[in-house]
Amino acid sequence: MSTPPPPEPAPAAPASTPAAAPAGRGGARRGARTTVVVASMNRREELLASLRRHEGPVVLVDNGSTDGTVEAVREQLPHVDVVALPANRGAAARTIGVERARTPYVAFADDDSWWAPGMLERGADLFDASPRLALVCGRILVGPEERPDGIGDLMARSALGTDDDLPGPSLLGFVACAAMVRRDAFLEAGGFDDVVFFPGEEERLSYDLAAAGHGLAYVEDLVVHHHPSPSRDAPRERQVRIARAALLTAVMRRPWPAVARSLVTTLRSHPEAVRRALPSLRAALRARRPNPPAVEAGIRALRQGG
Repeated sequence: MSTPPPPEPAPAAPASTPAAAPAGRGGARRGARTTVVVASMNRREELLASLRRHEGPVVLVDNGSTDGTVEAVREQLPHVDVVALPANRGAAARTIGVERARTPYVAFADDDSWWAPGMLERGADLFDASPRLALVCGRILVGPEERPDGIGDLMARSALGTDDDLPGPSLLGFVACAAMVRRDAFLEAGGFDDVVFFPGEEERLSYDLAAAGHGLAYVEDLVVHHHPSPSRDAPRERQVRIARAALLTAVMRRPWPAVARSLVTTLRSHPEAVRRALPSLRAALRARRPNPPAVEAGIRALRQGG
């Protein structure tokens, strides 16, 4: 299994940016409904800046940093609940953070992203109003110029339409750093797993939430800021990692003809991704549980509509 890139840094917060109000273990705080869960690795200075932007209680899960991240956060931001892992768990670190949280809802953020003011409360209101809603994905604004990233436009035009009991178009995919989840539903669906690792961890979770009857929706007026770090993988490397994740997810959840198509496509476009997937193939097969027909129908509708 290849080692994923660490979460990317956020721009420095202004000196006047206040730290979030103190929270207890697991982000519990009187009146709080949403905990922010951040996974990080070796991005100490950037992380210290971005953590100050979060309005709600925060759980930081450190993926085995060796740059003094854990000590610095504990010293400078004592309100942050820090979970120090001995090694890199990839996206599964977020699942550990959700387990640690004690609020009914959780918002994810990366080192280079944060929710706009008021969004955590807005998201909690949406969950309160829609019992079937398990995940909501917001609109991402990129950089200081606040450019829409384009993914939101695709979600807004979802071929799945909008159900009466959901606050926006239905989804079978999302962007983790722009997502809020209902904690119990997330954990019951297994959270992010160690098979896919990172990136591309969202797809399998989307399928499992939908298979359990939960709703996933895009809401345009939930806003997330993303200031991409210059320390990023080359586009080709990221494409290979995502292709690996898609292939393993297909093995875990798609019918065998779809797995075969995924394998052929990946061999043609990113053969390196197939090689990198092989060490995790046995674990993917152990986790195999094919999607129900309704979820497969949704996948077909989205691919035909796209």
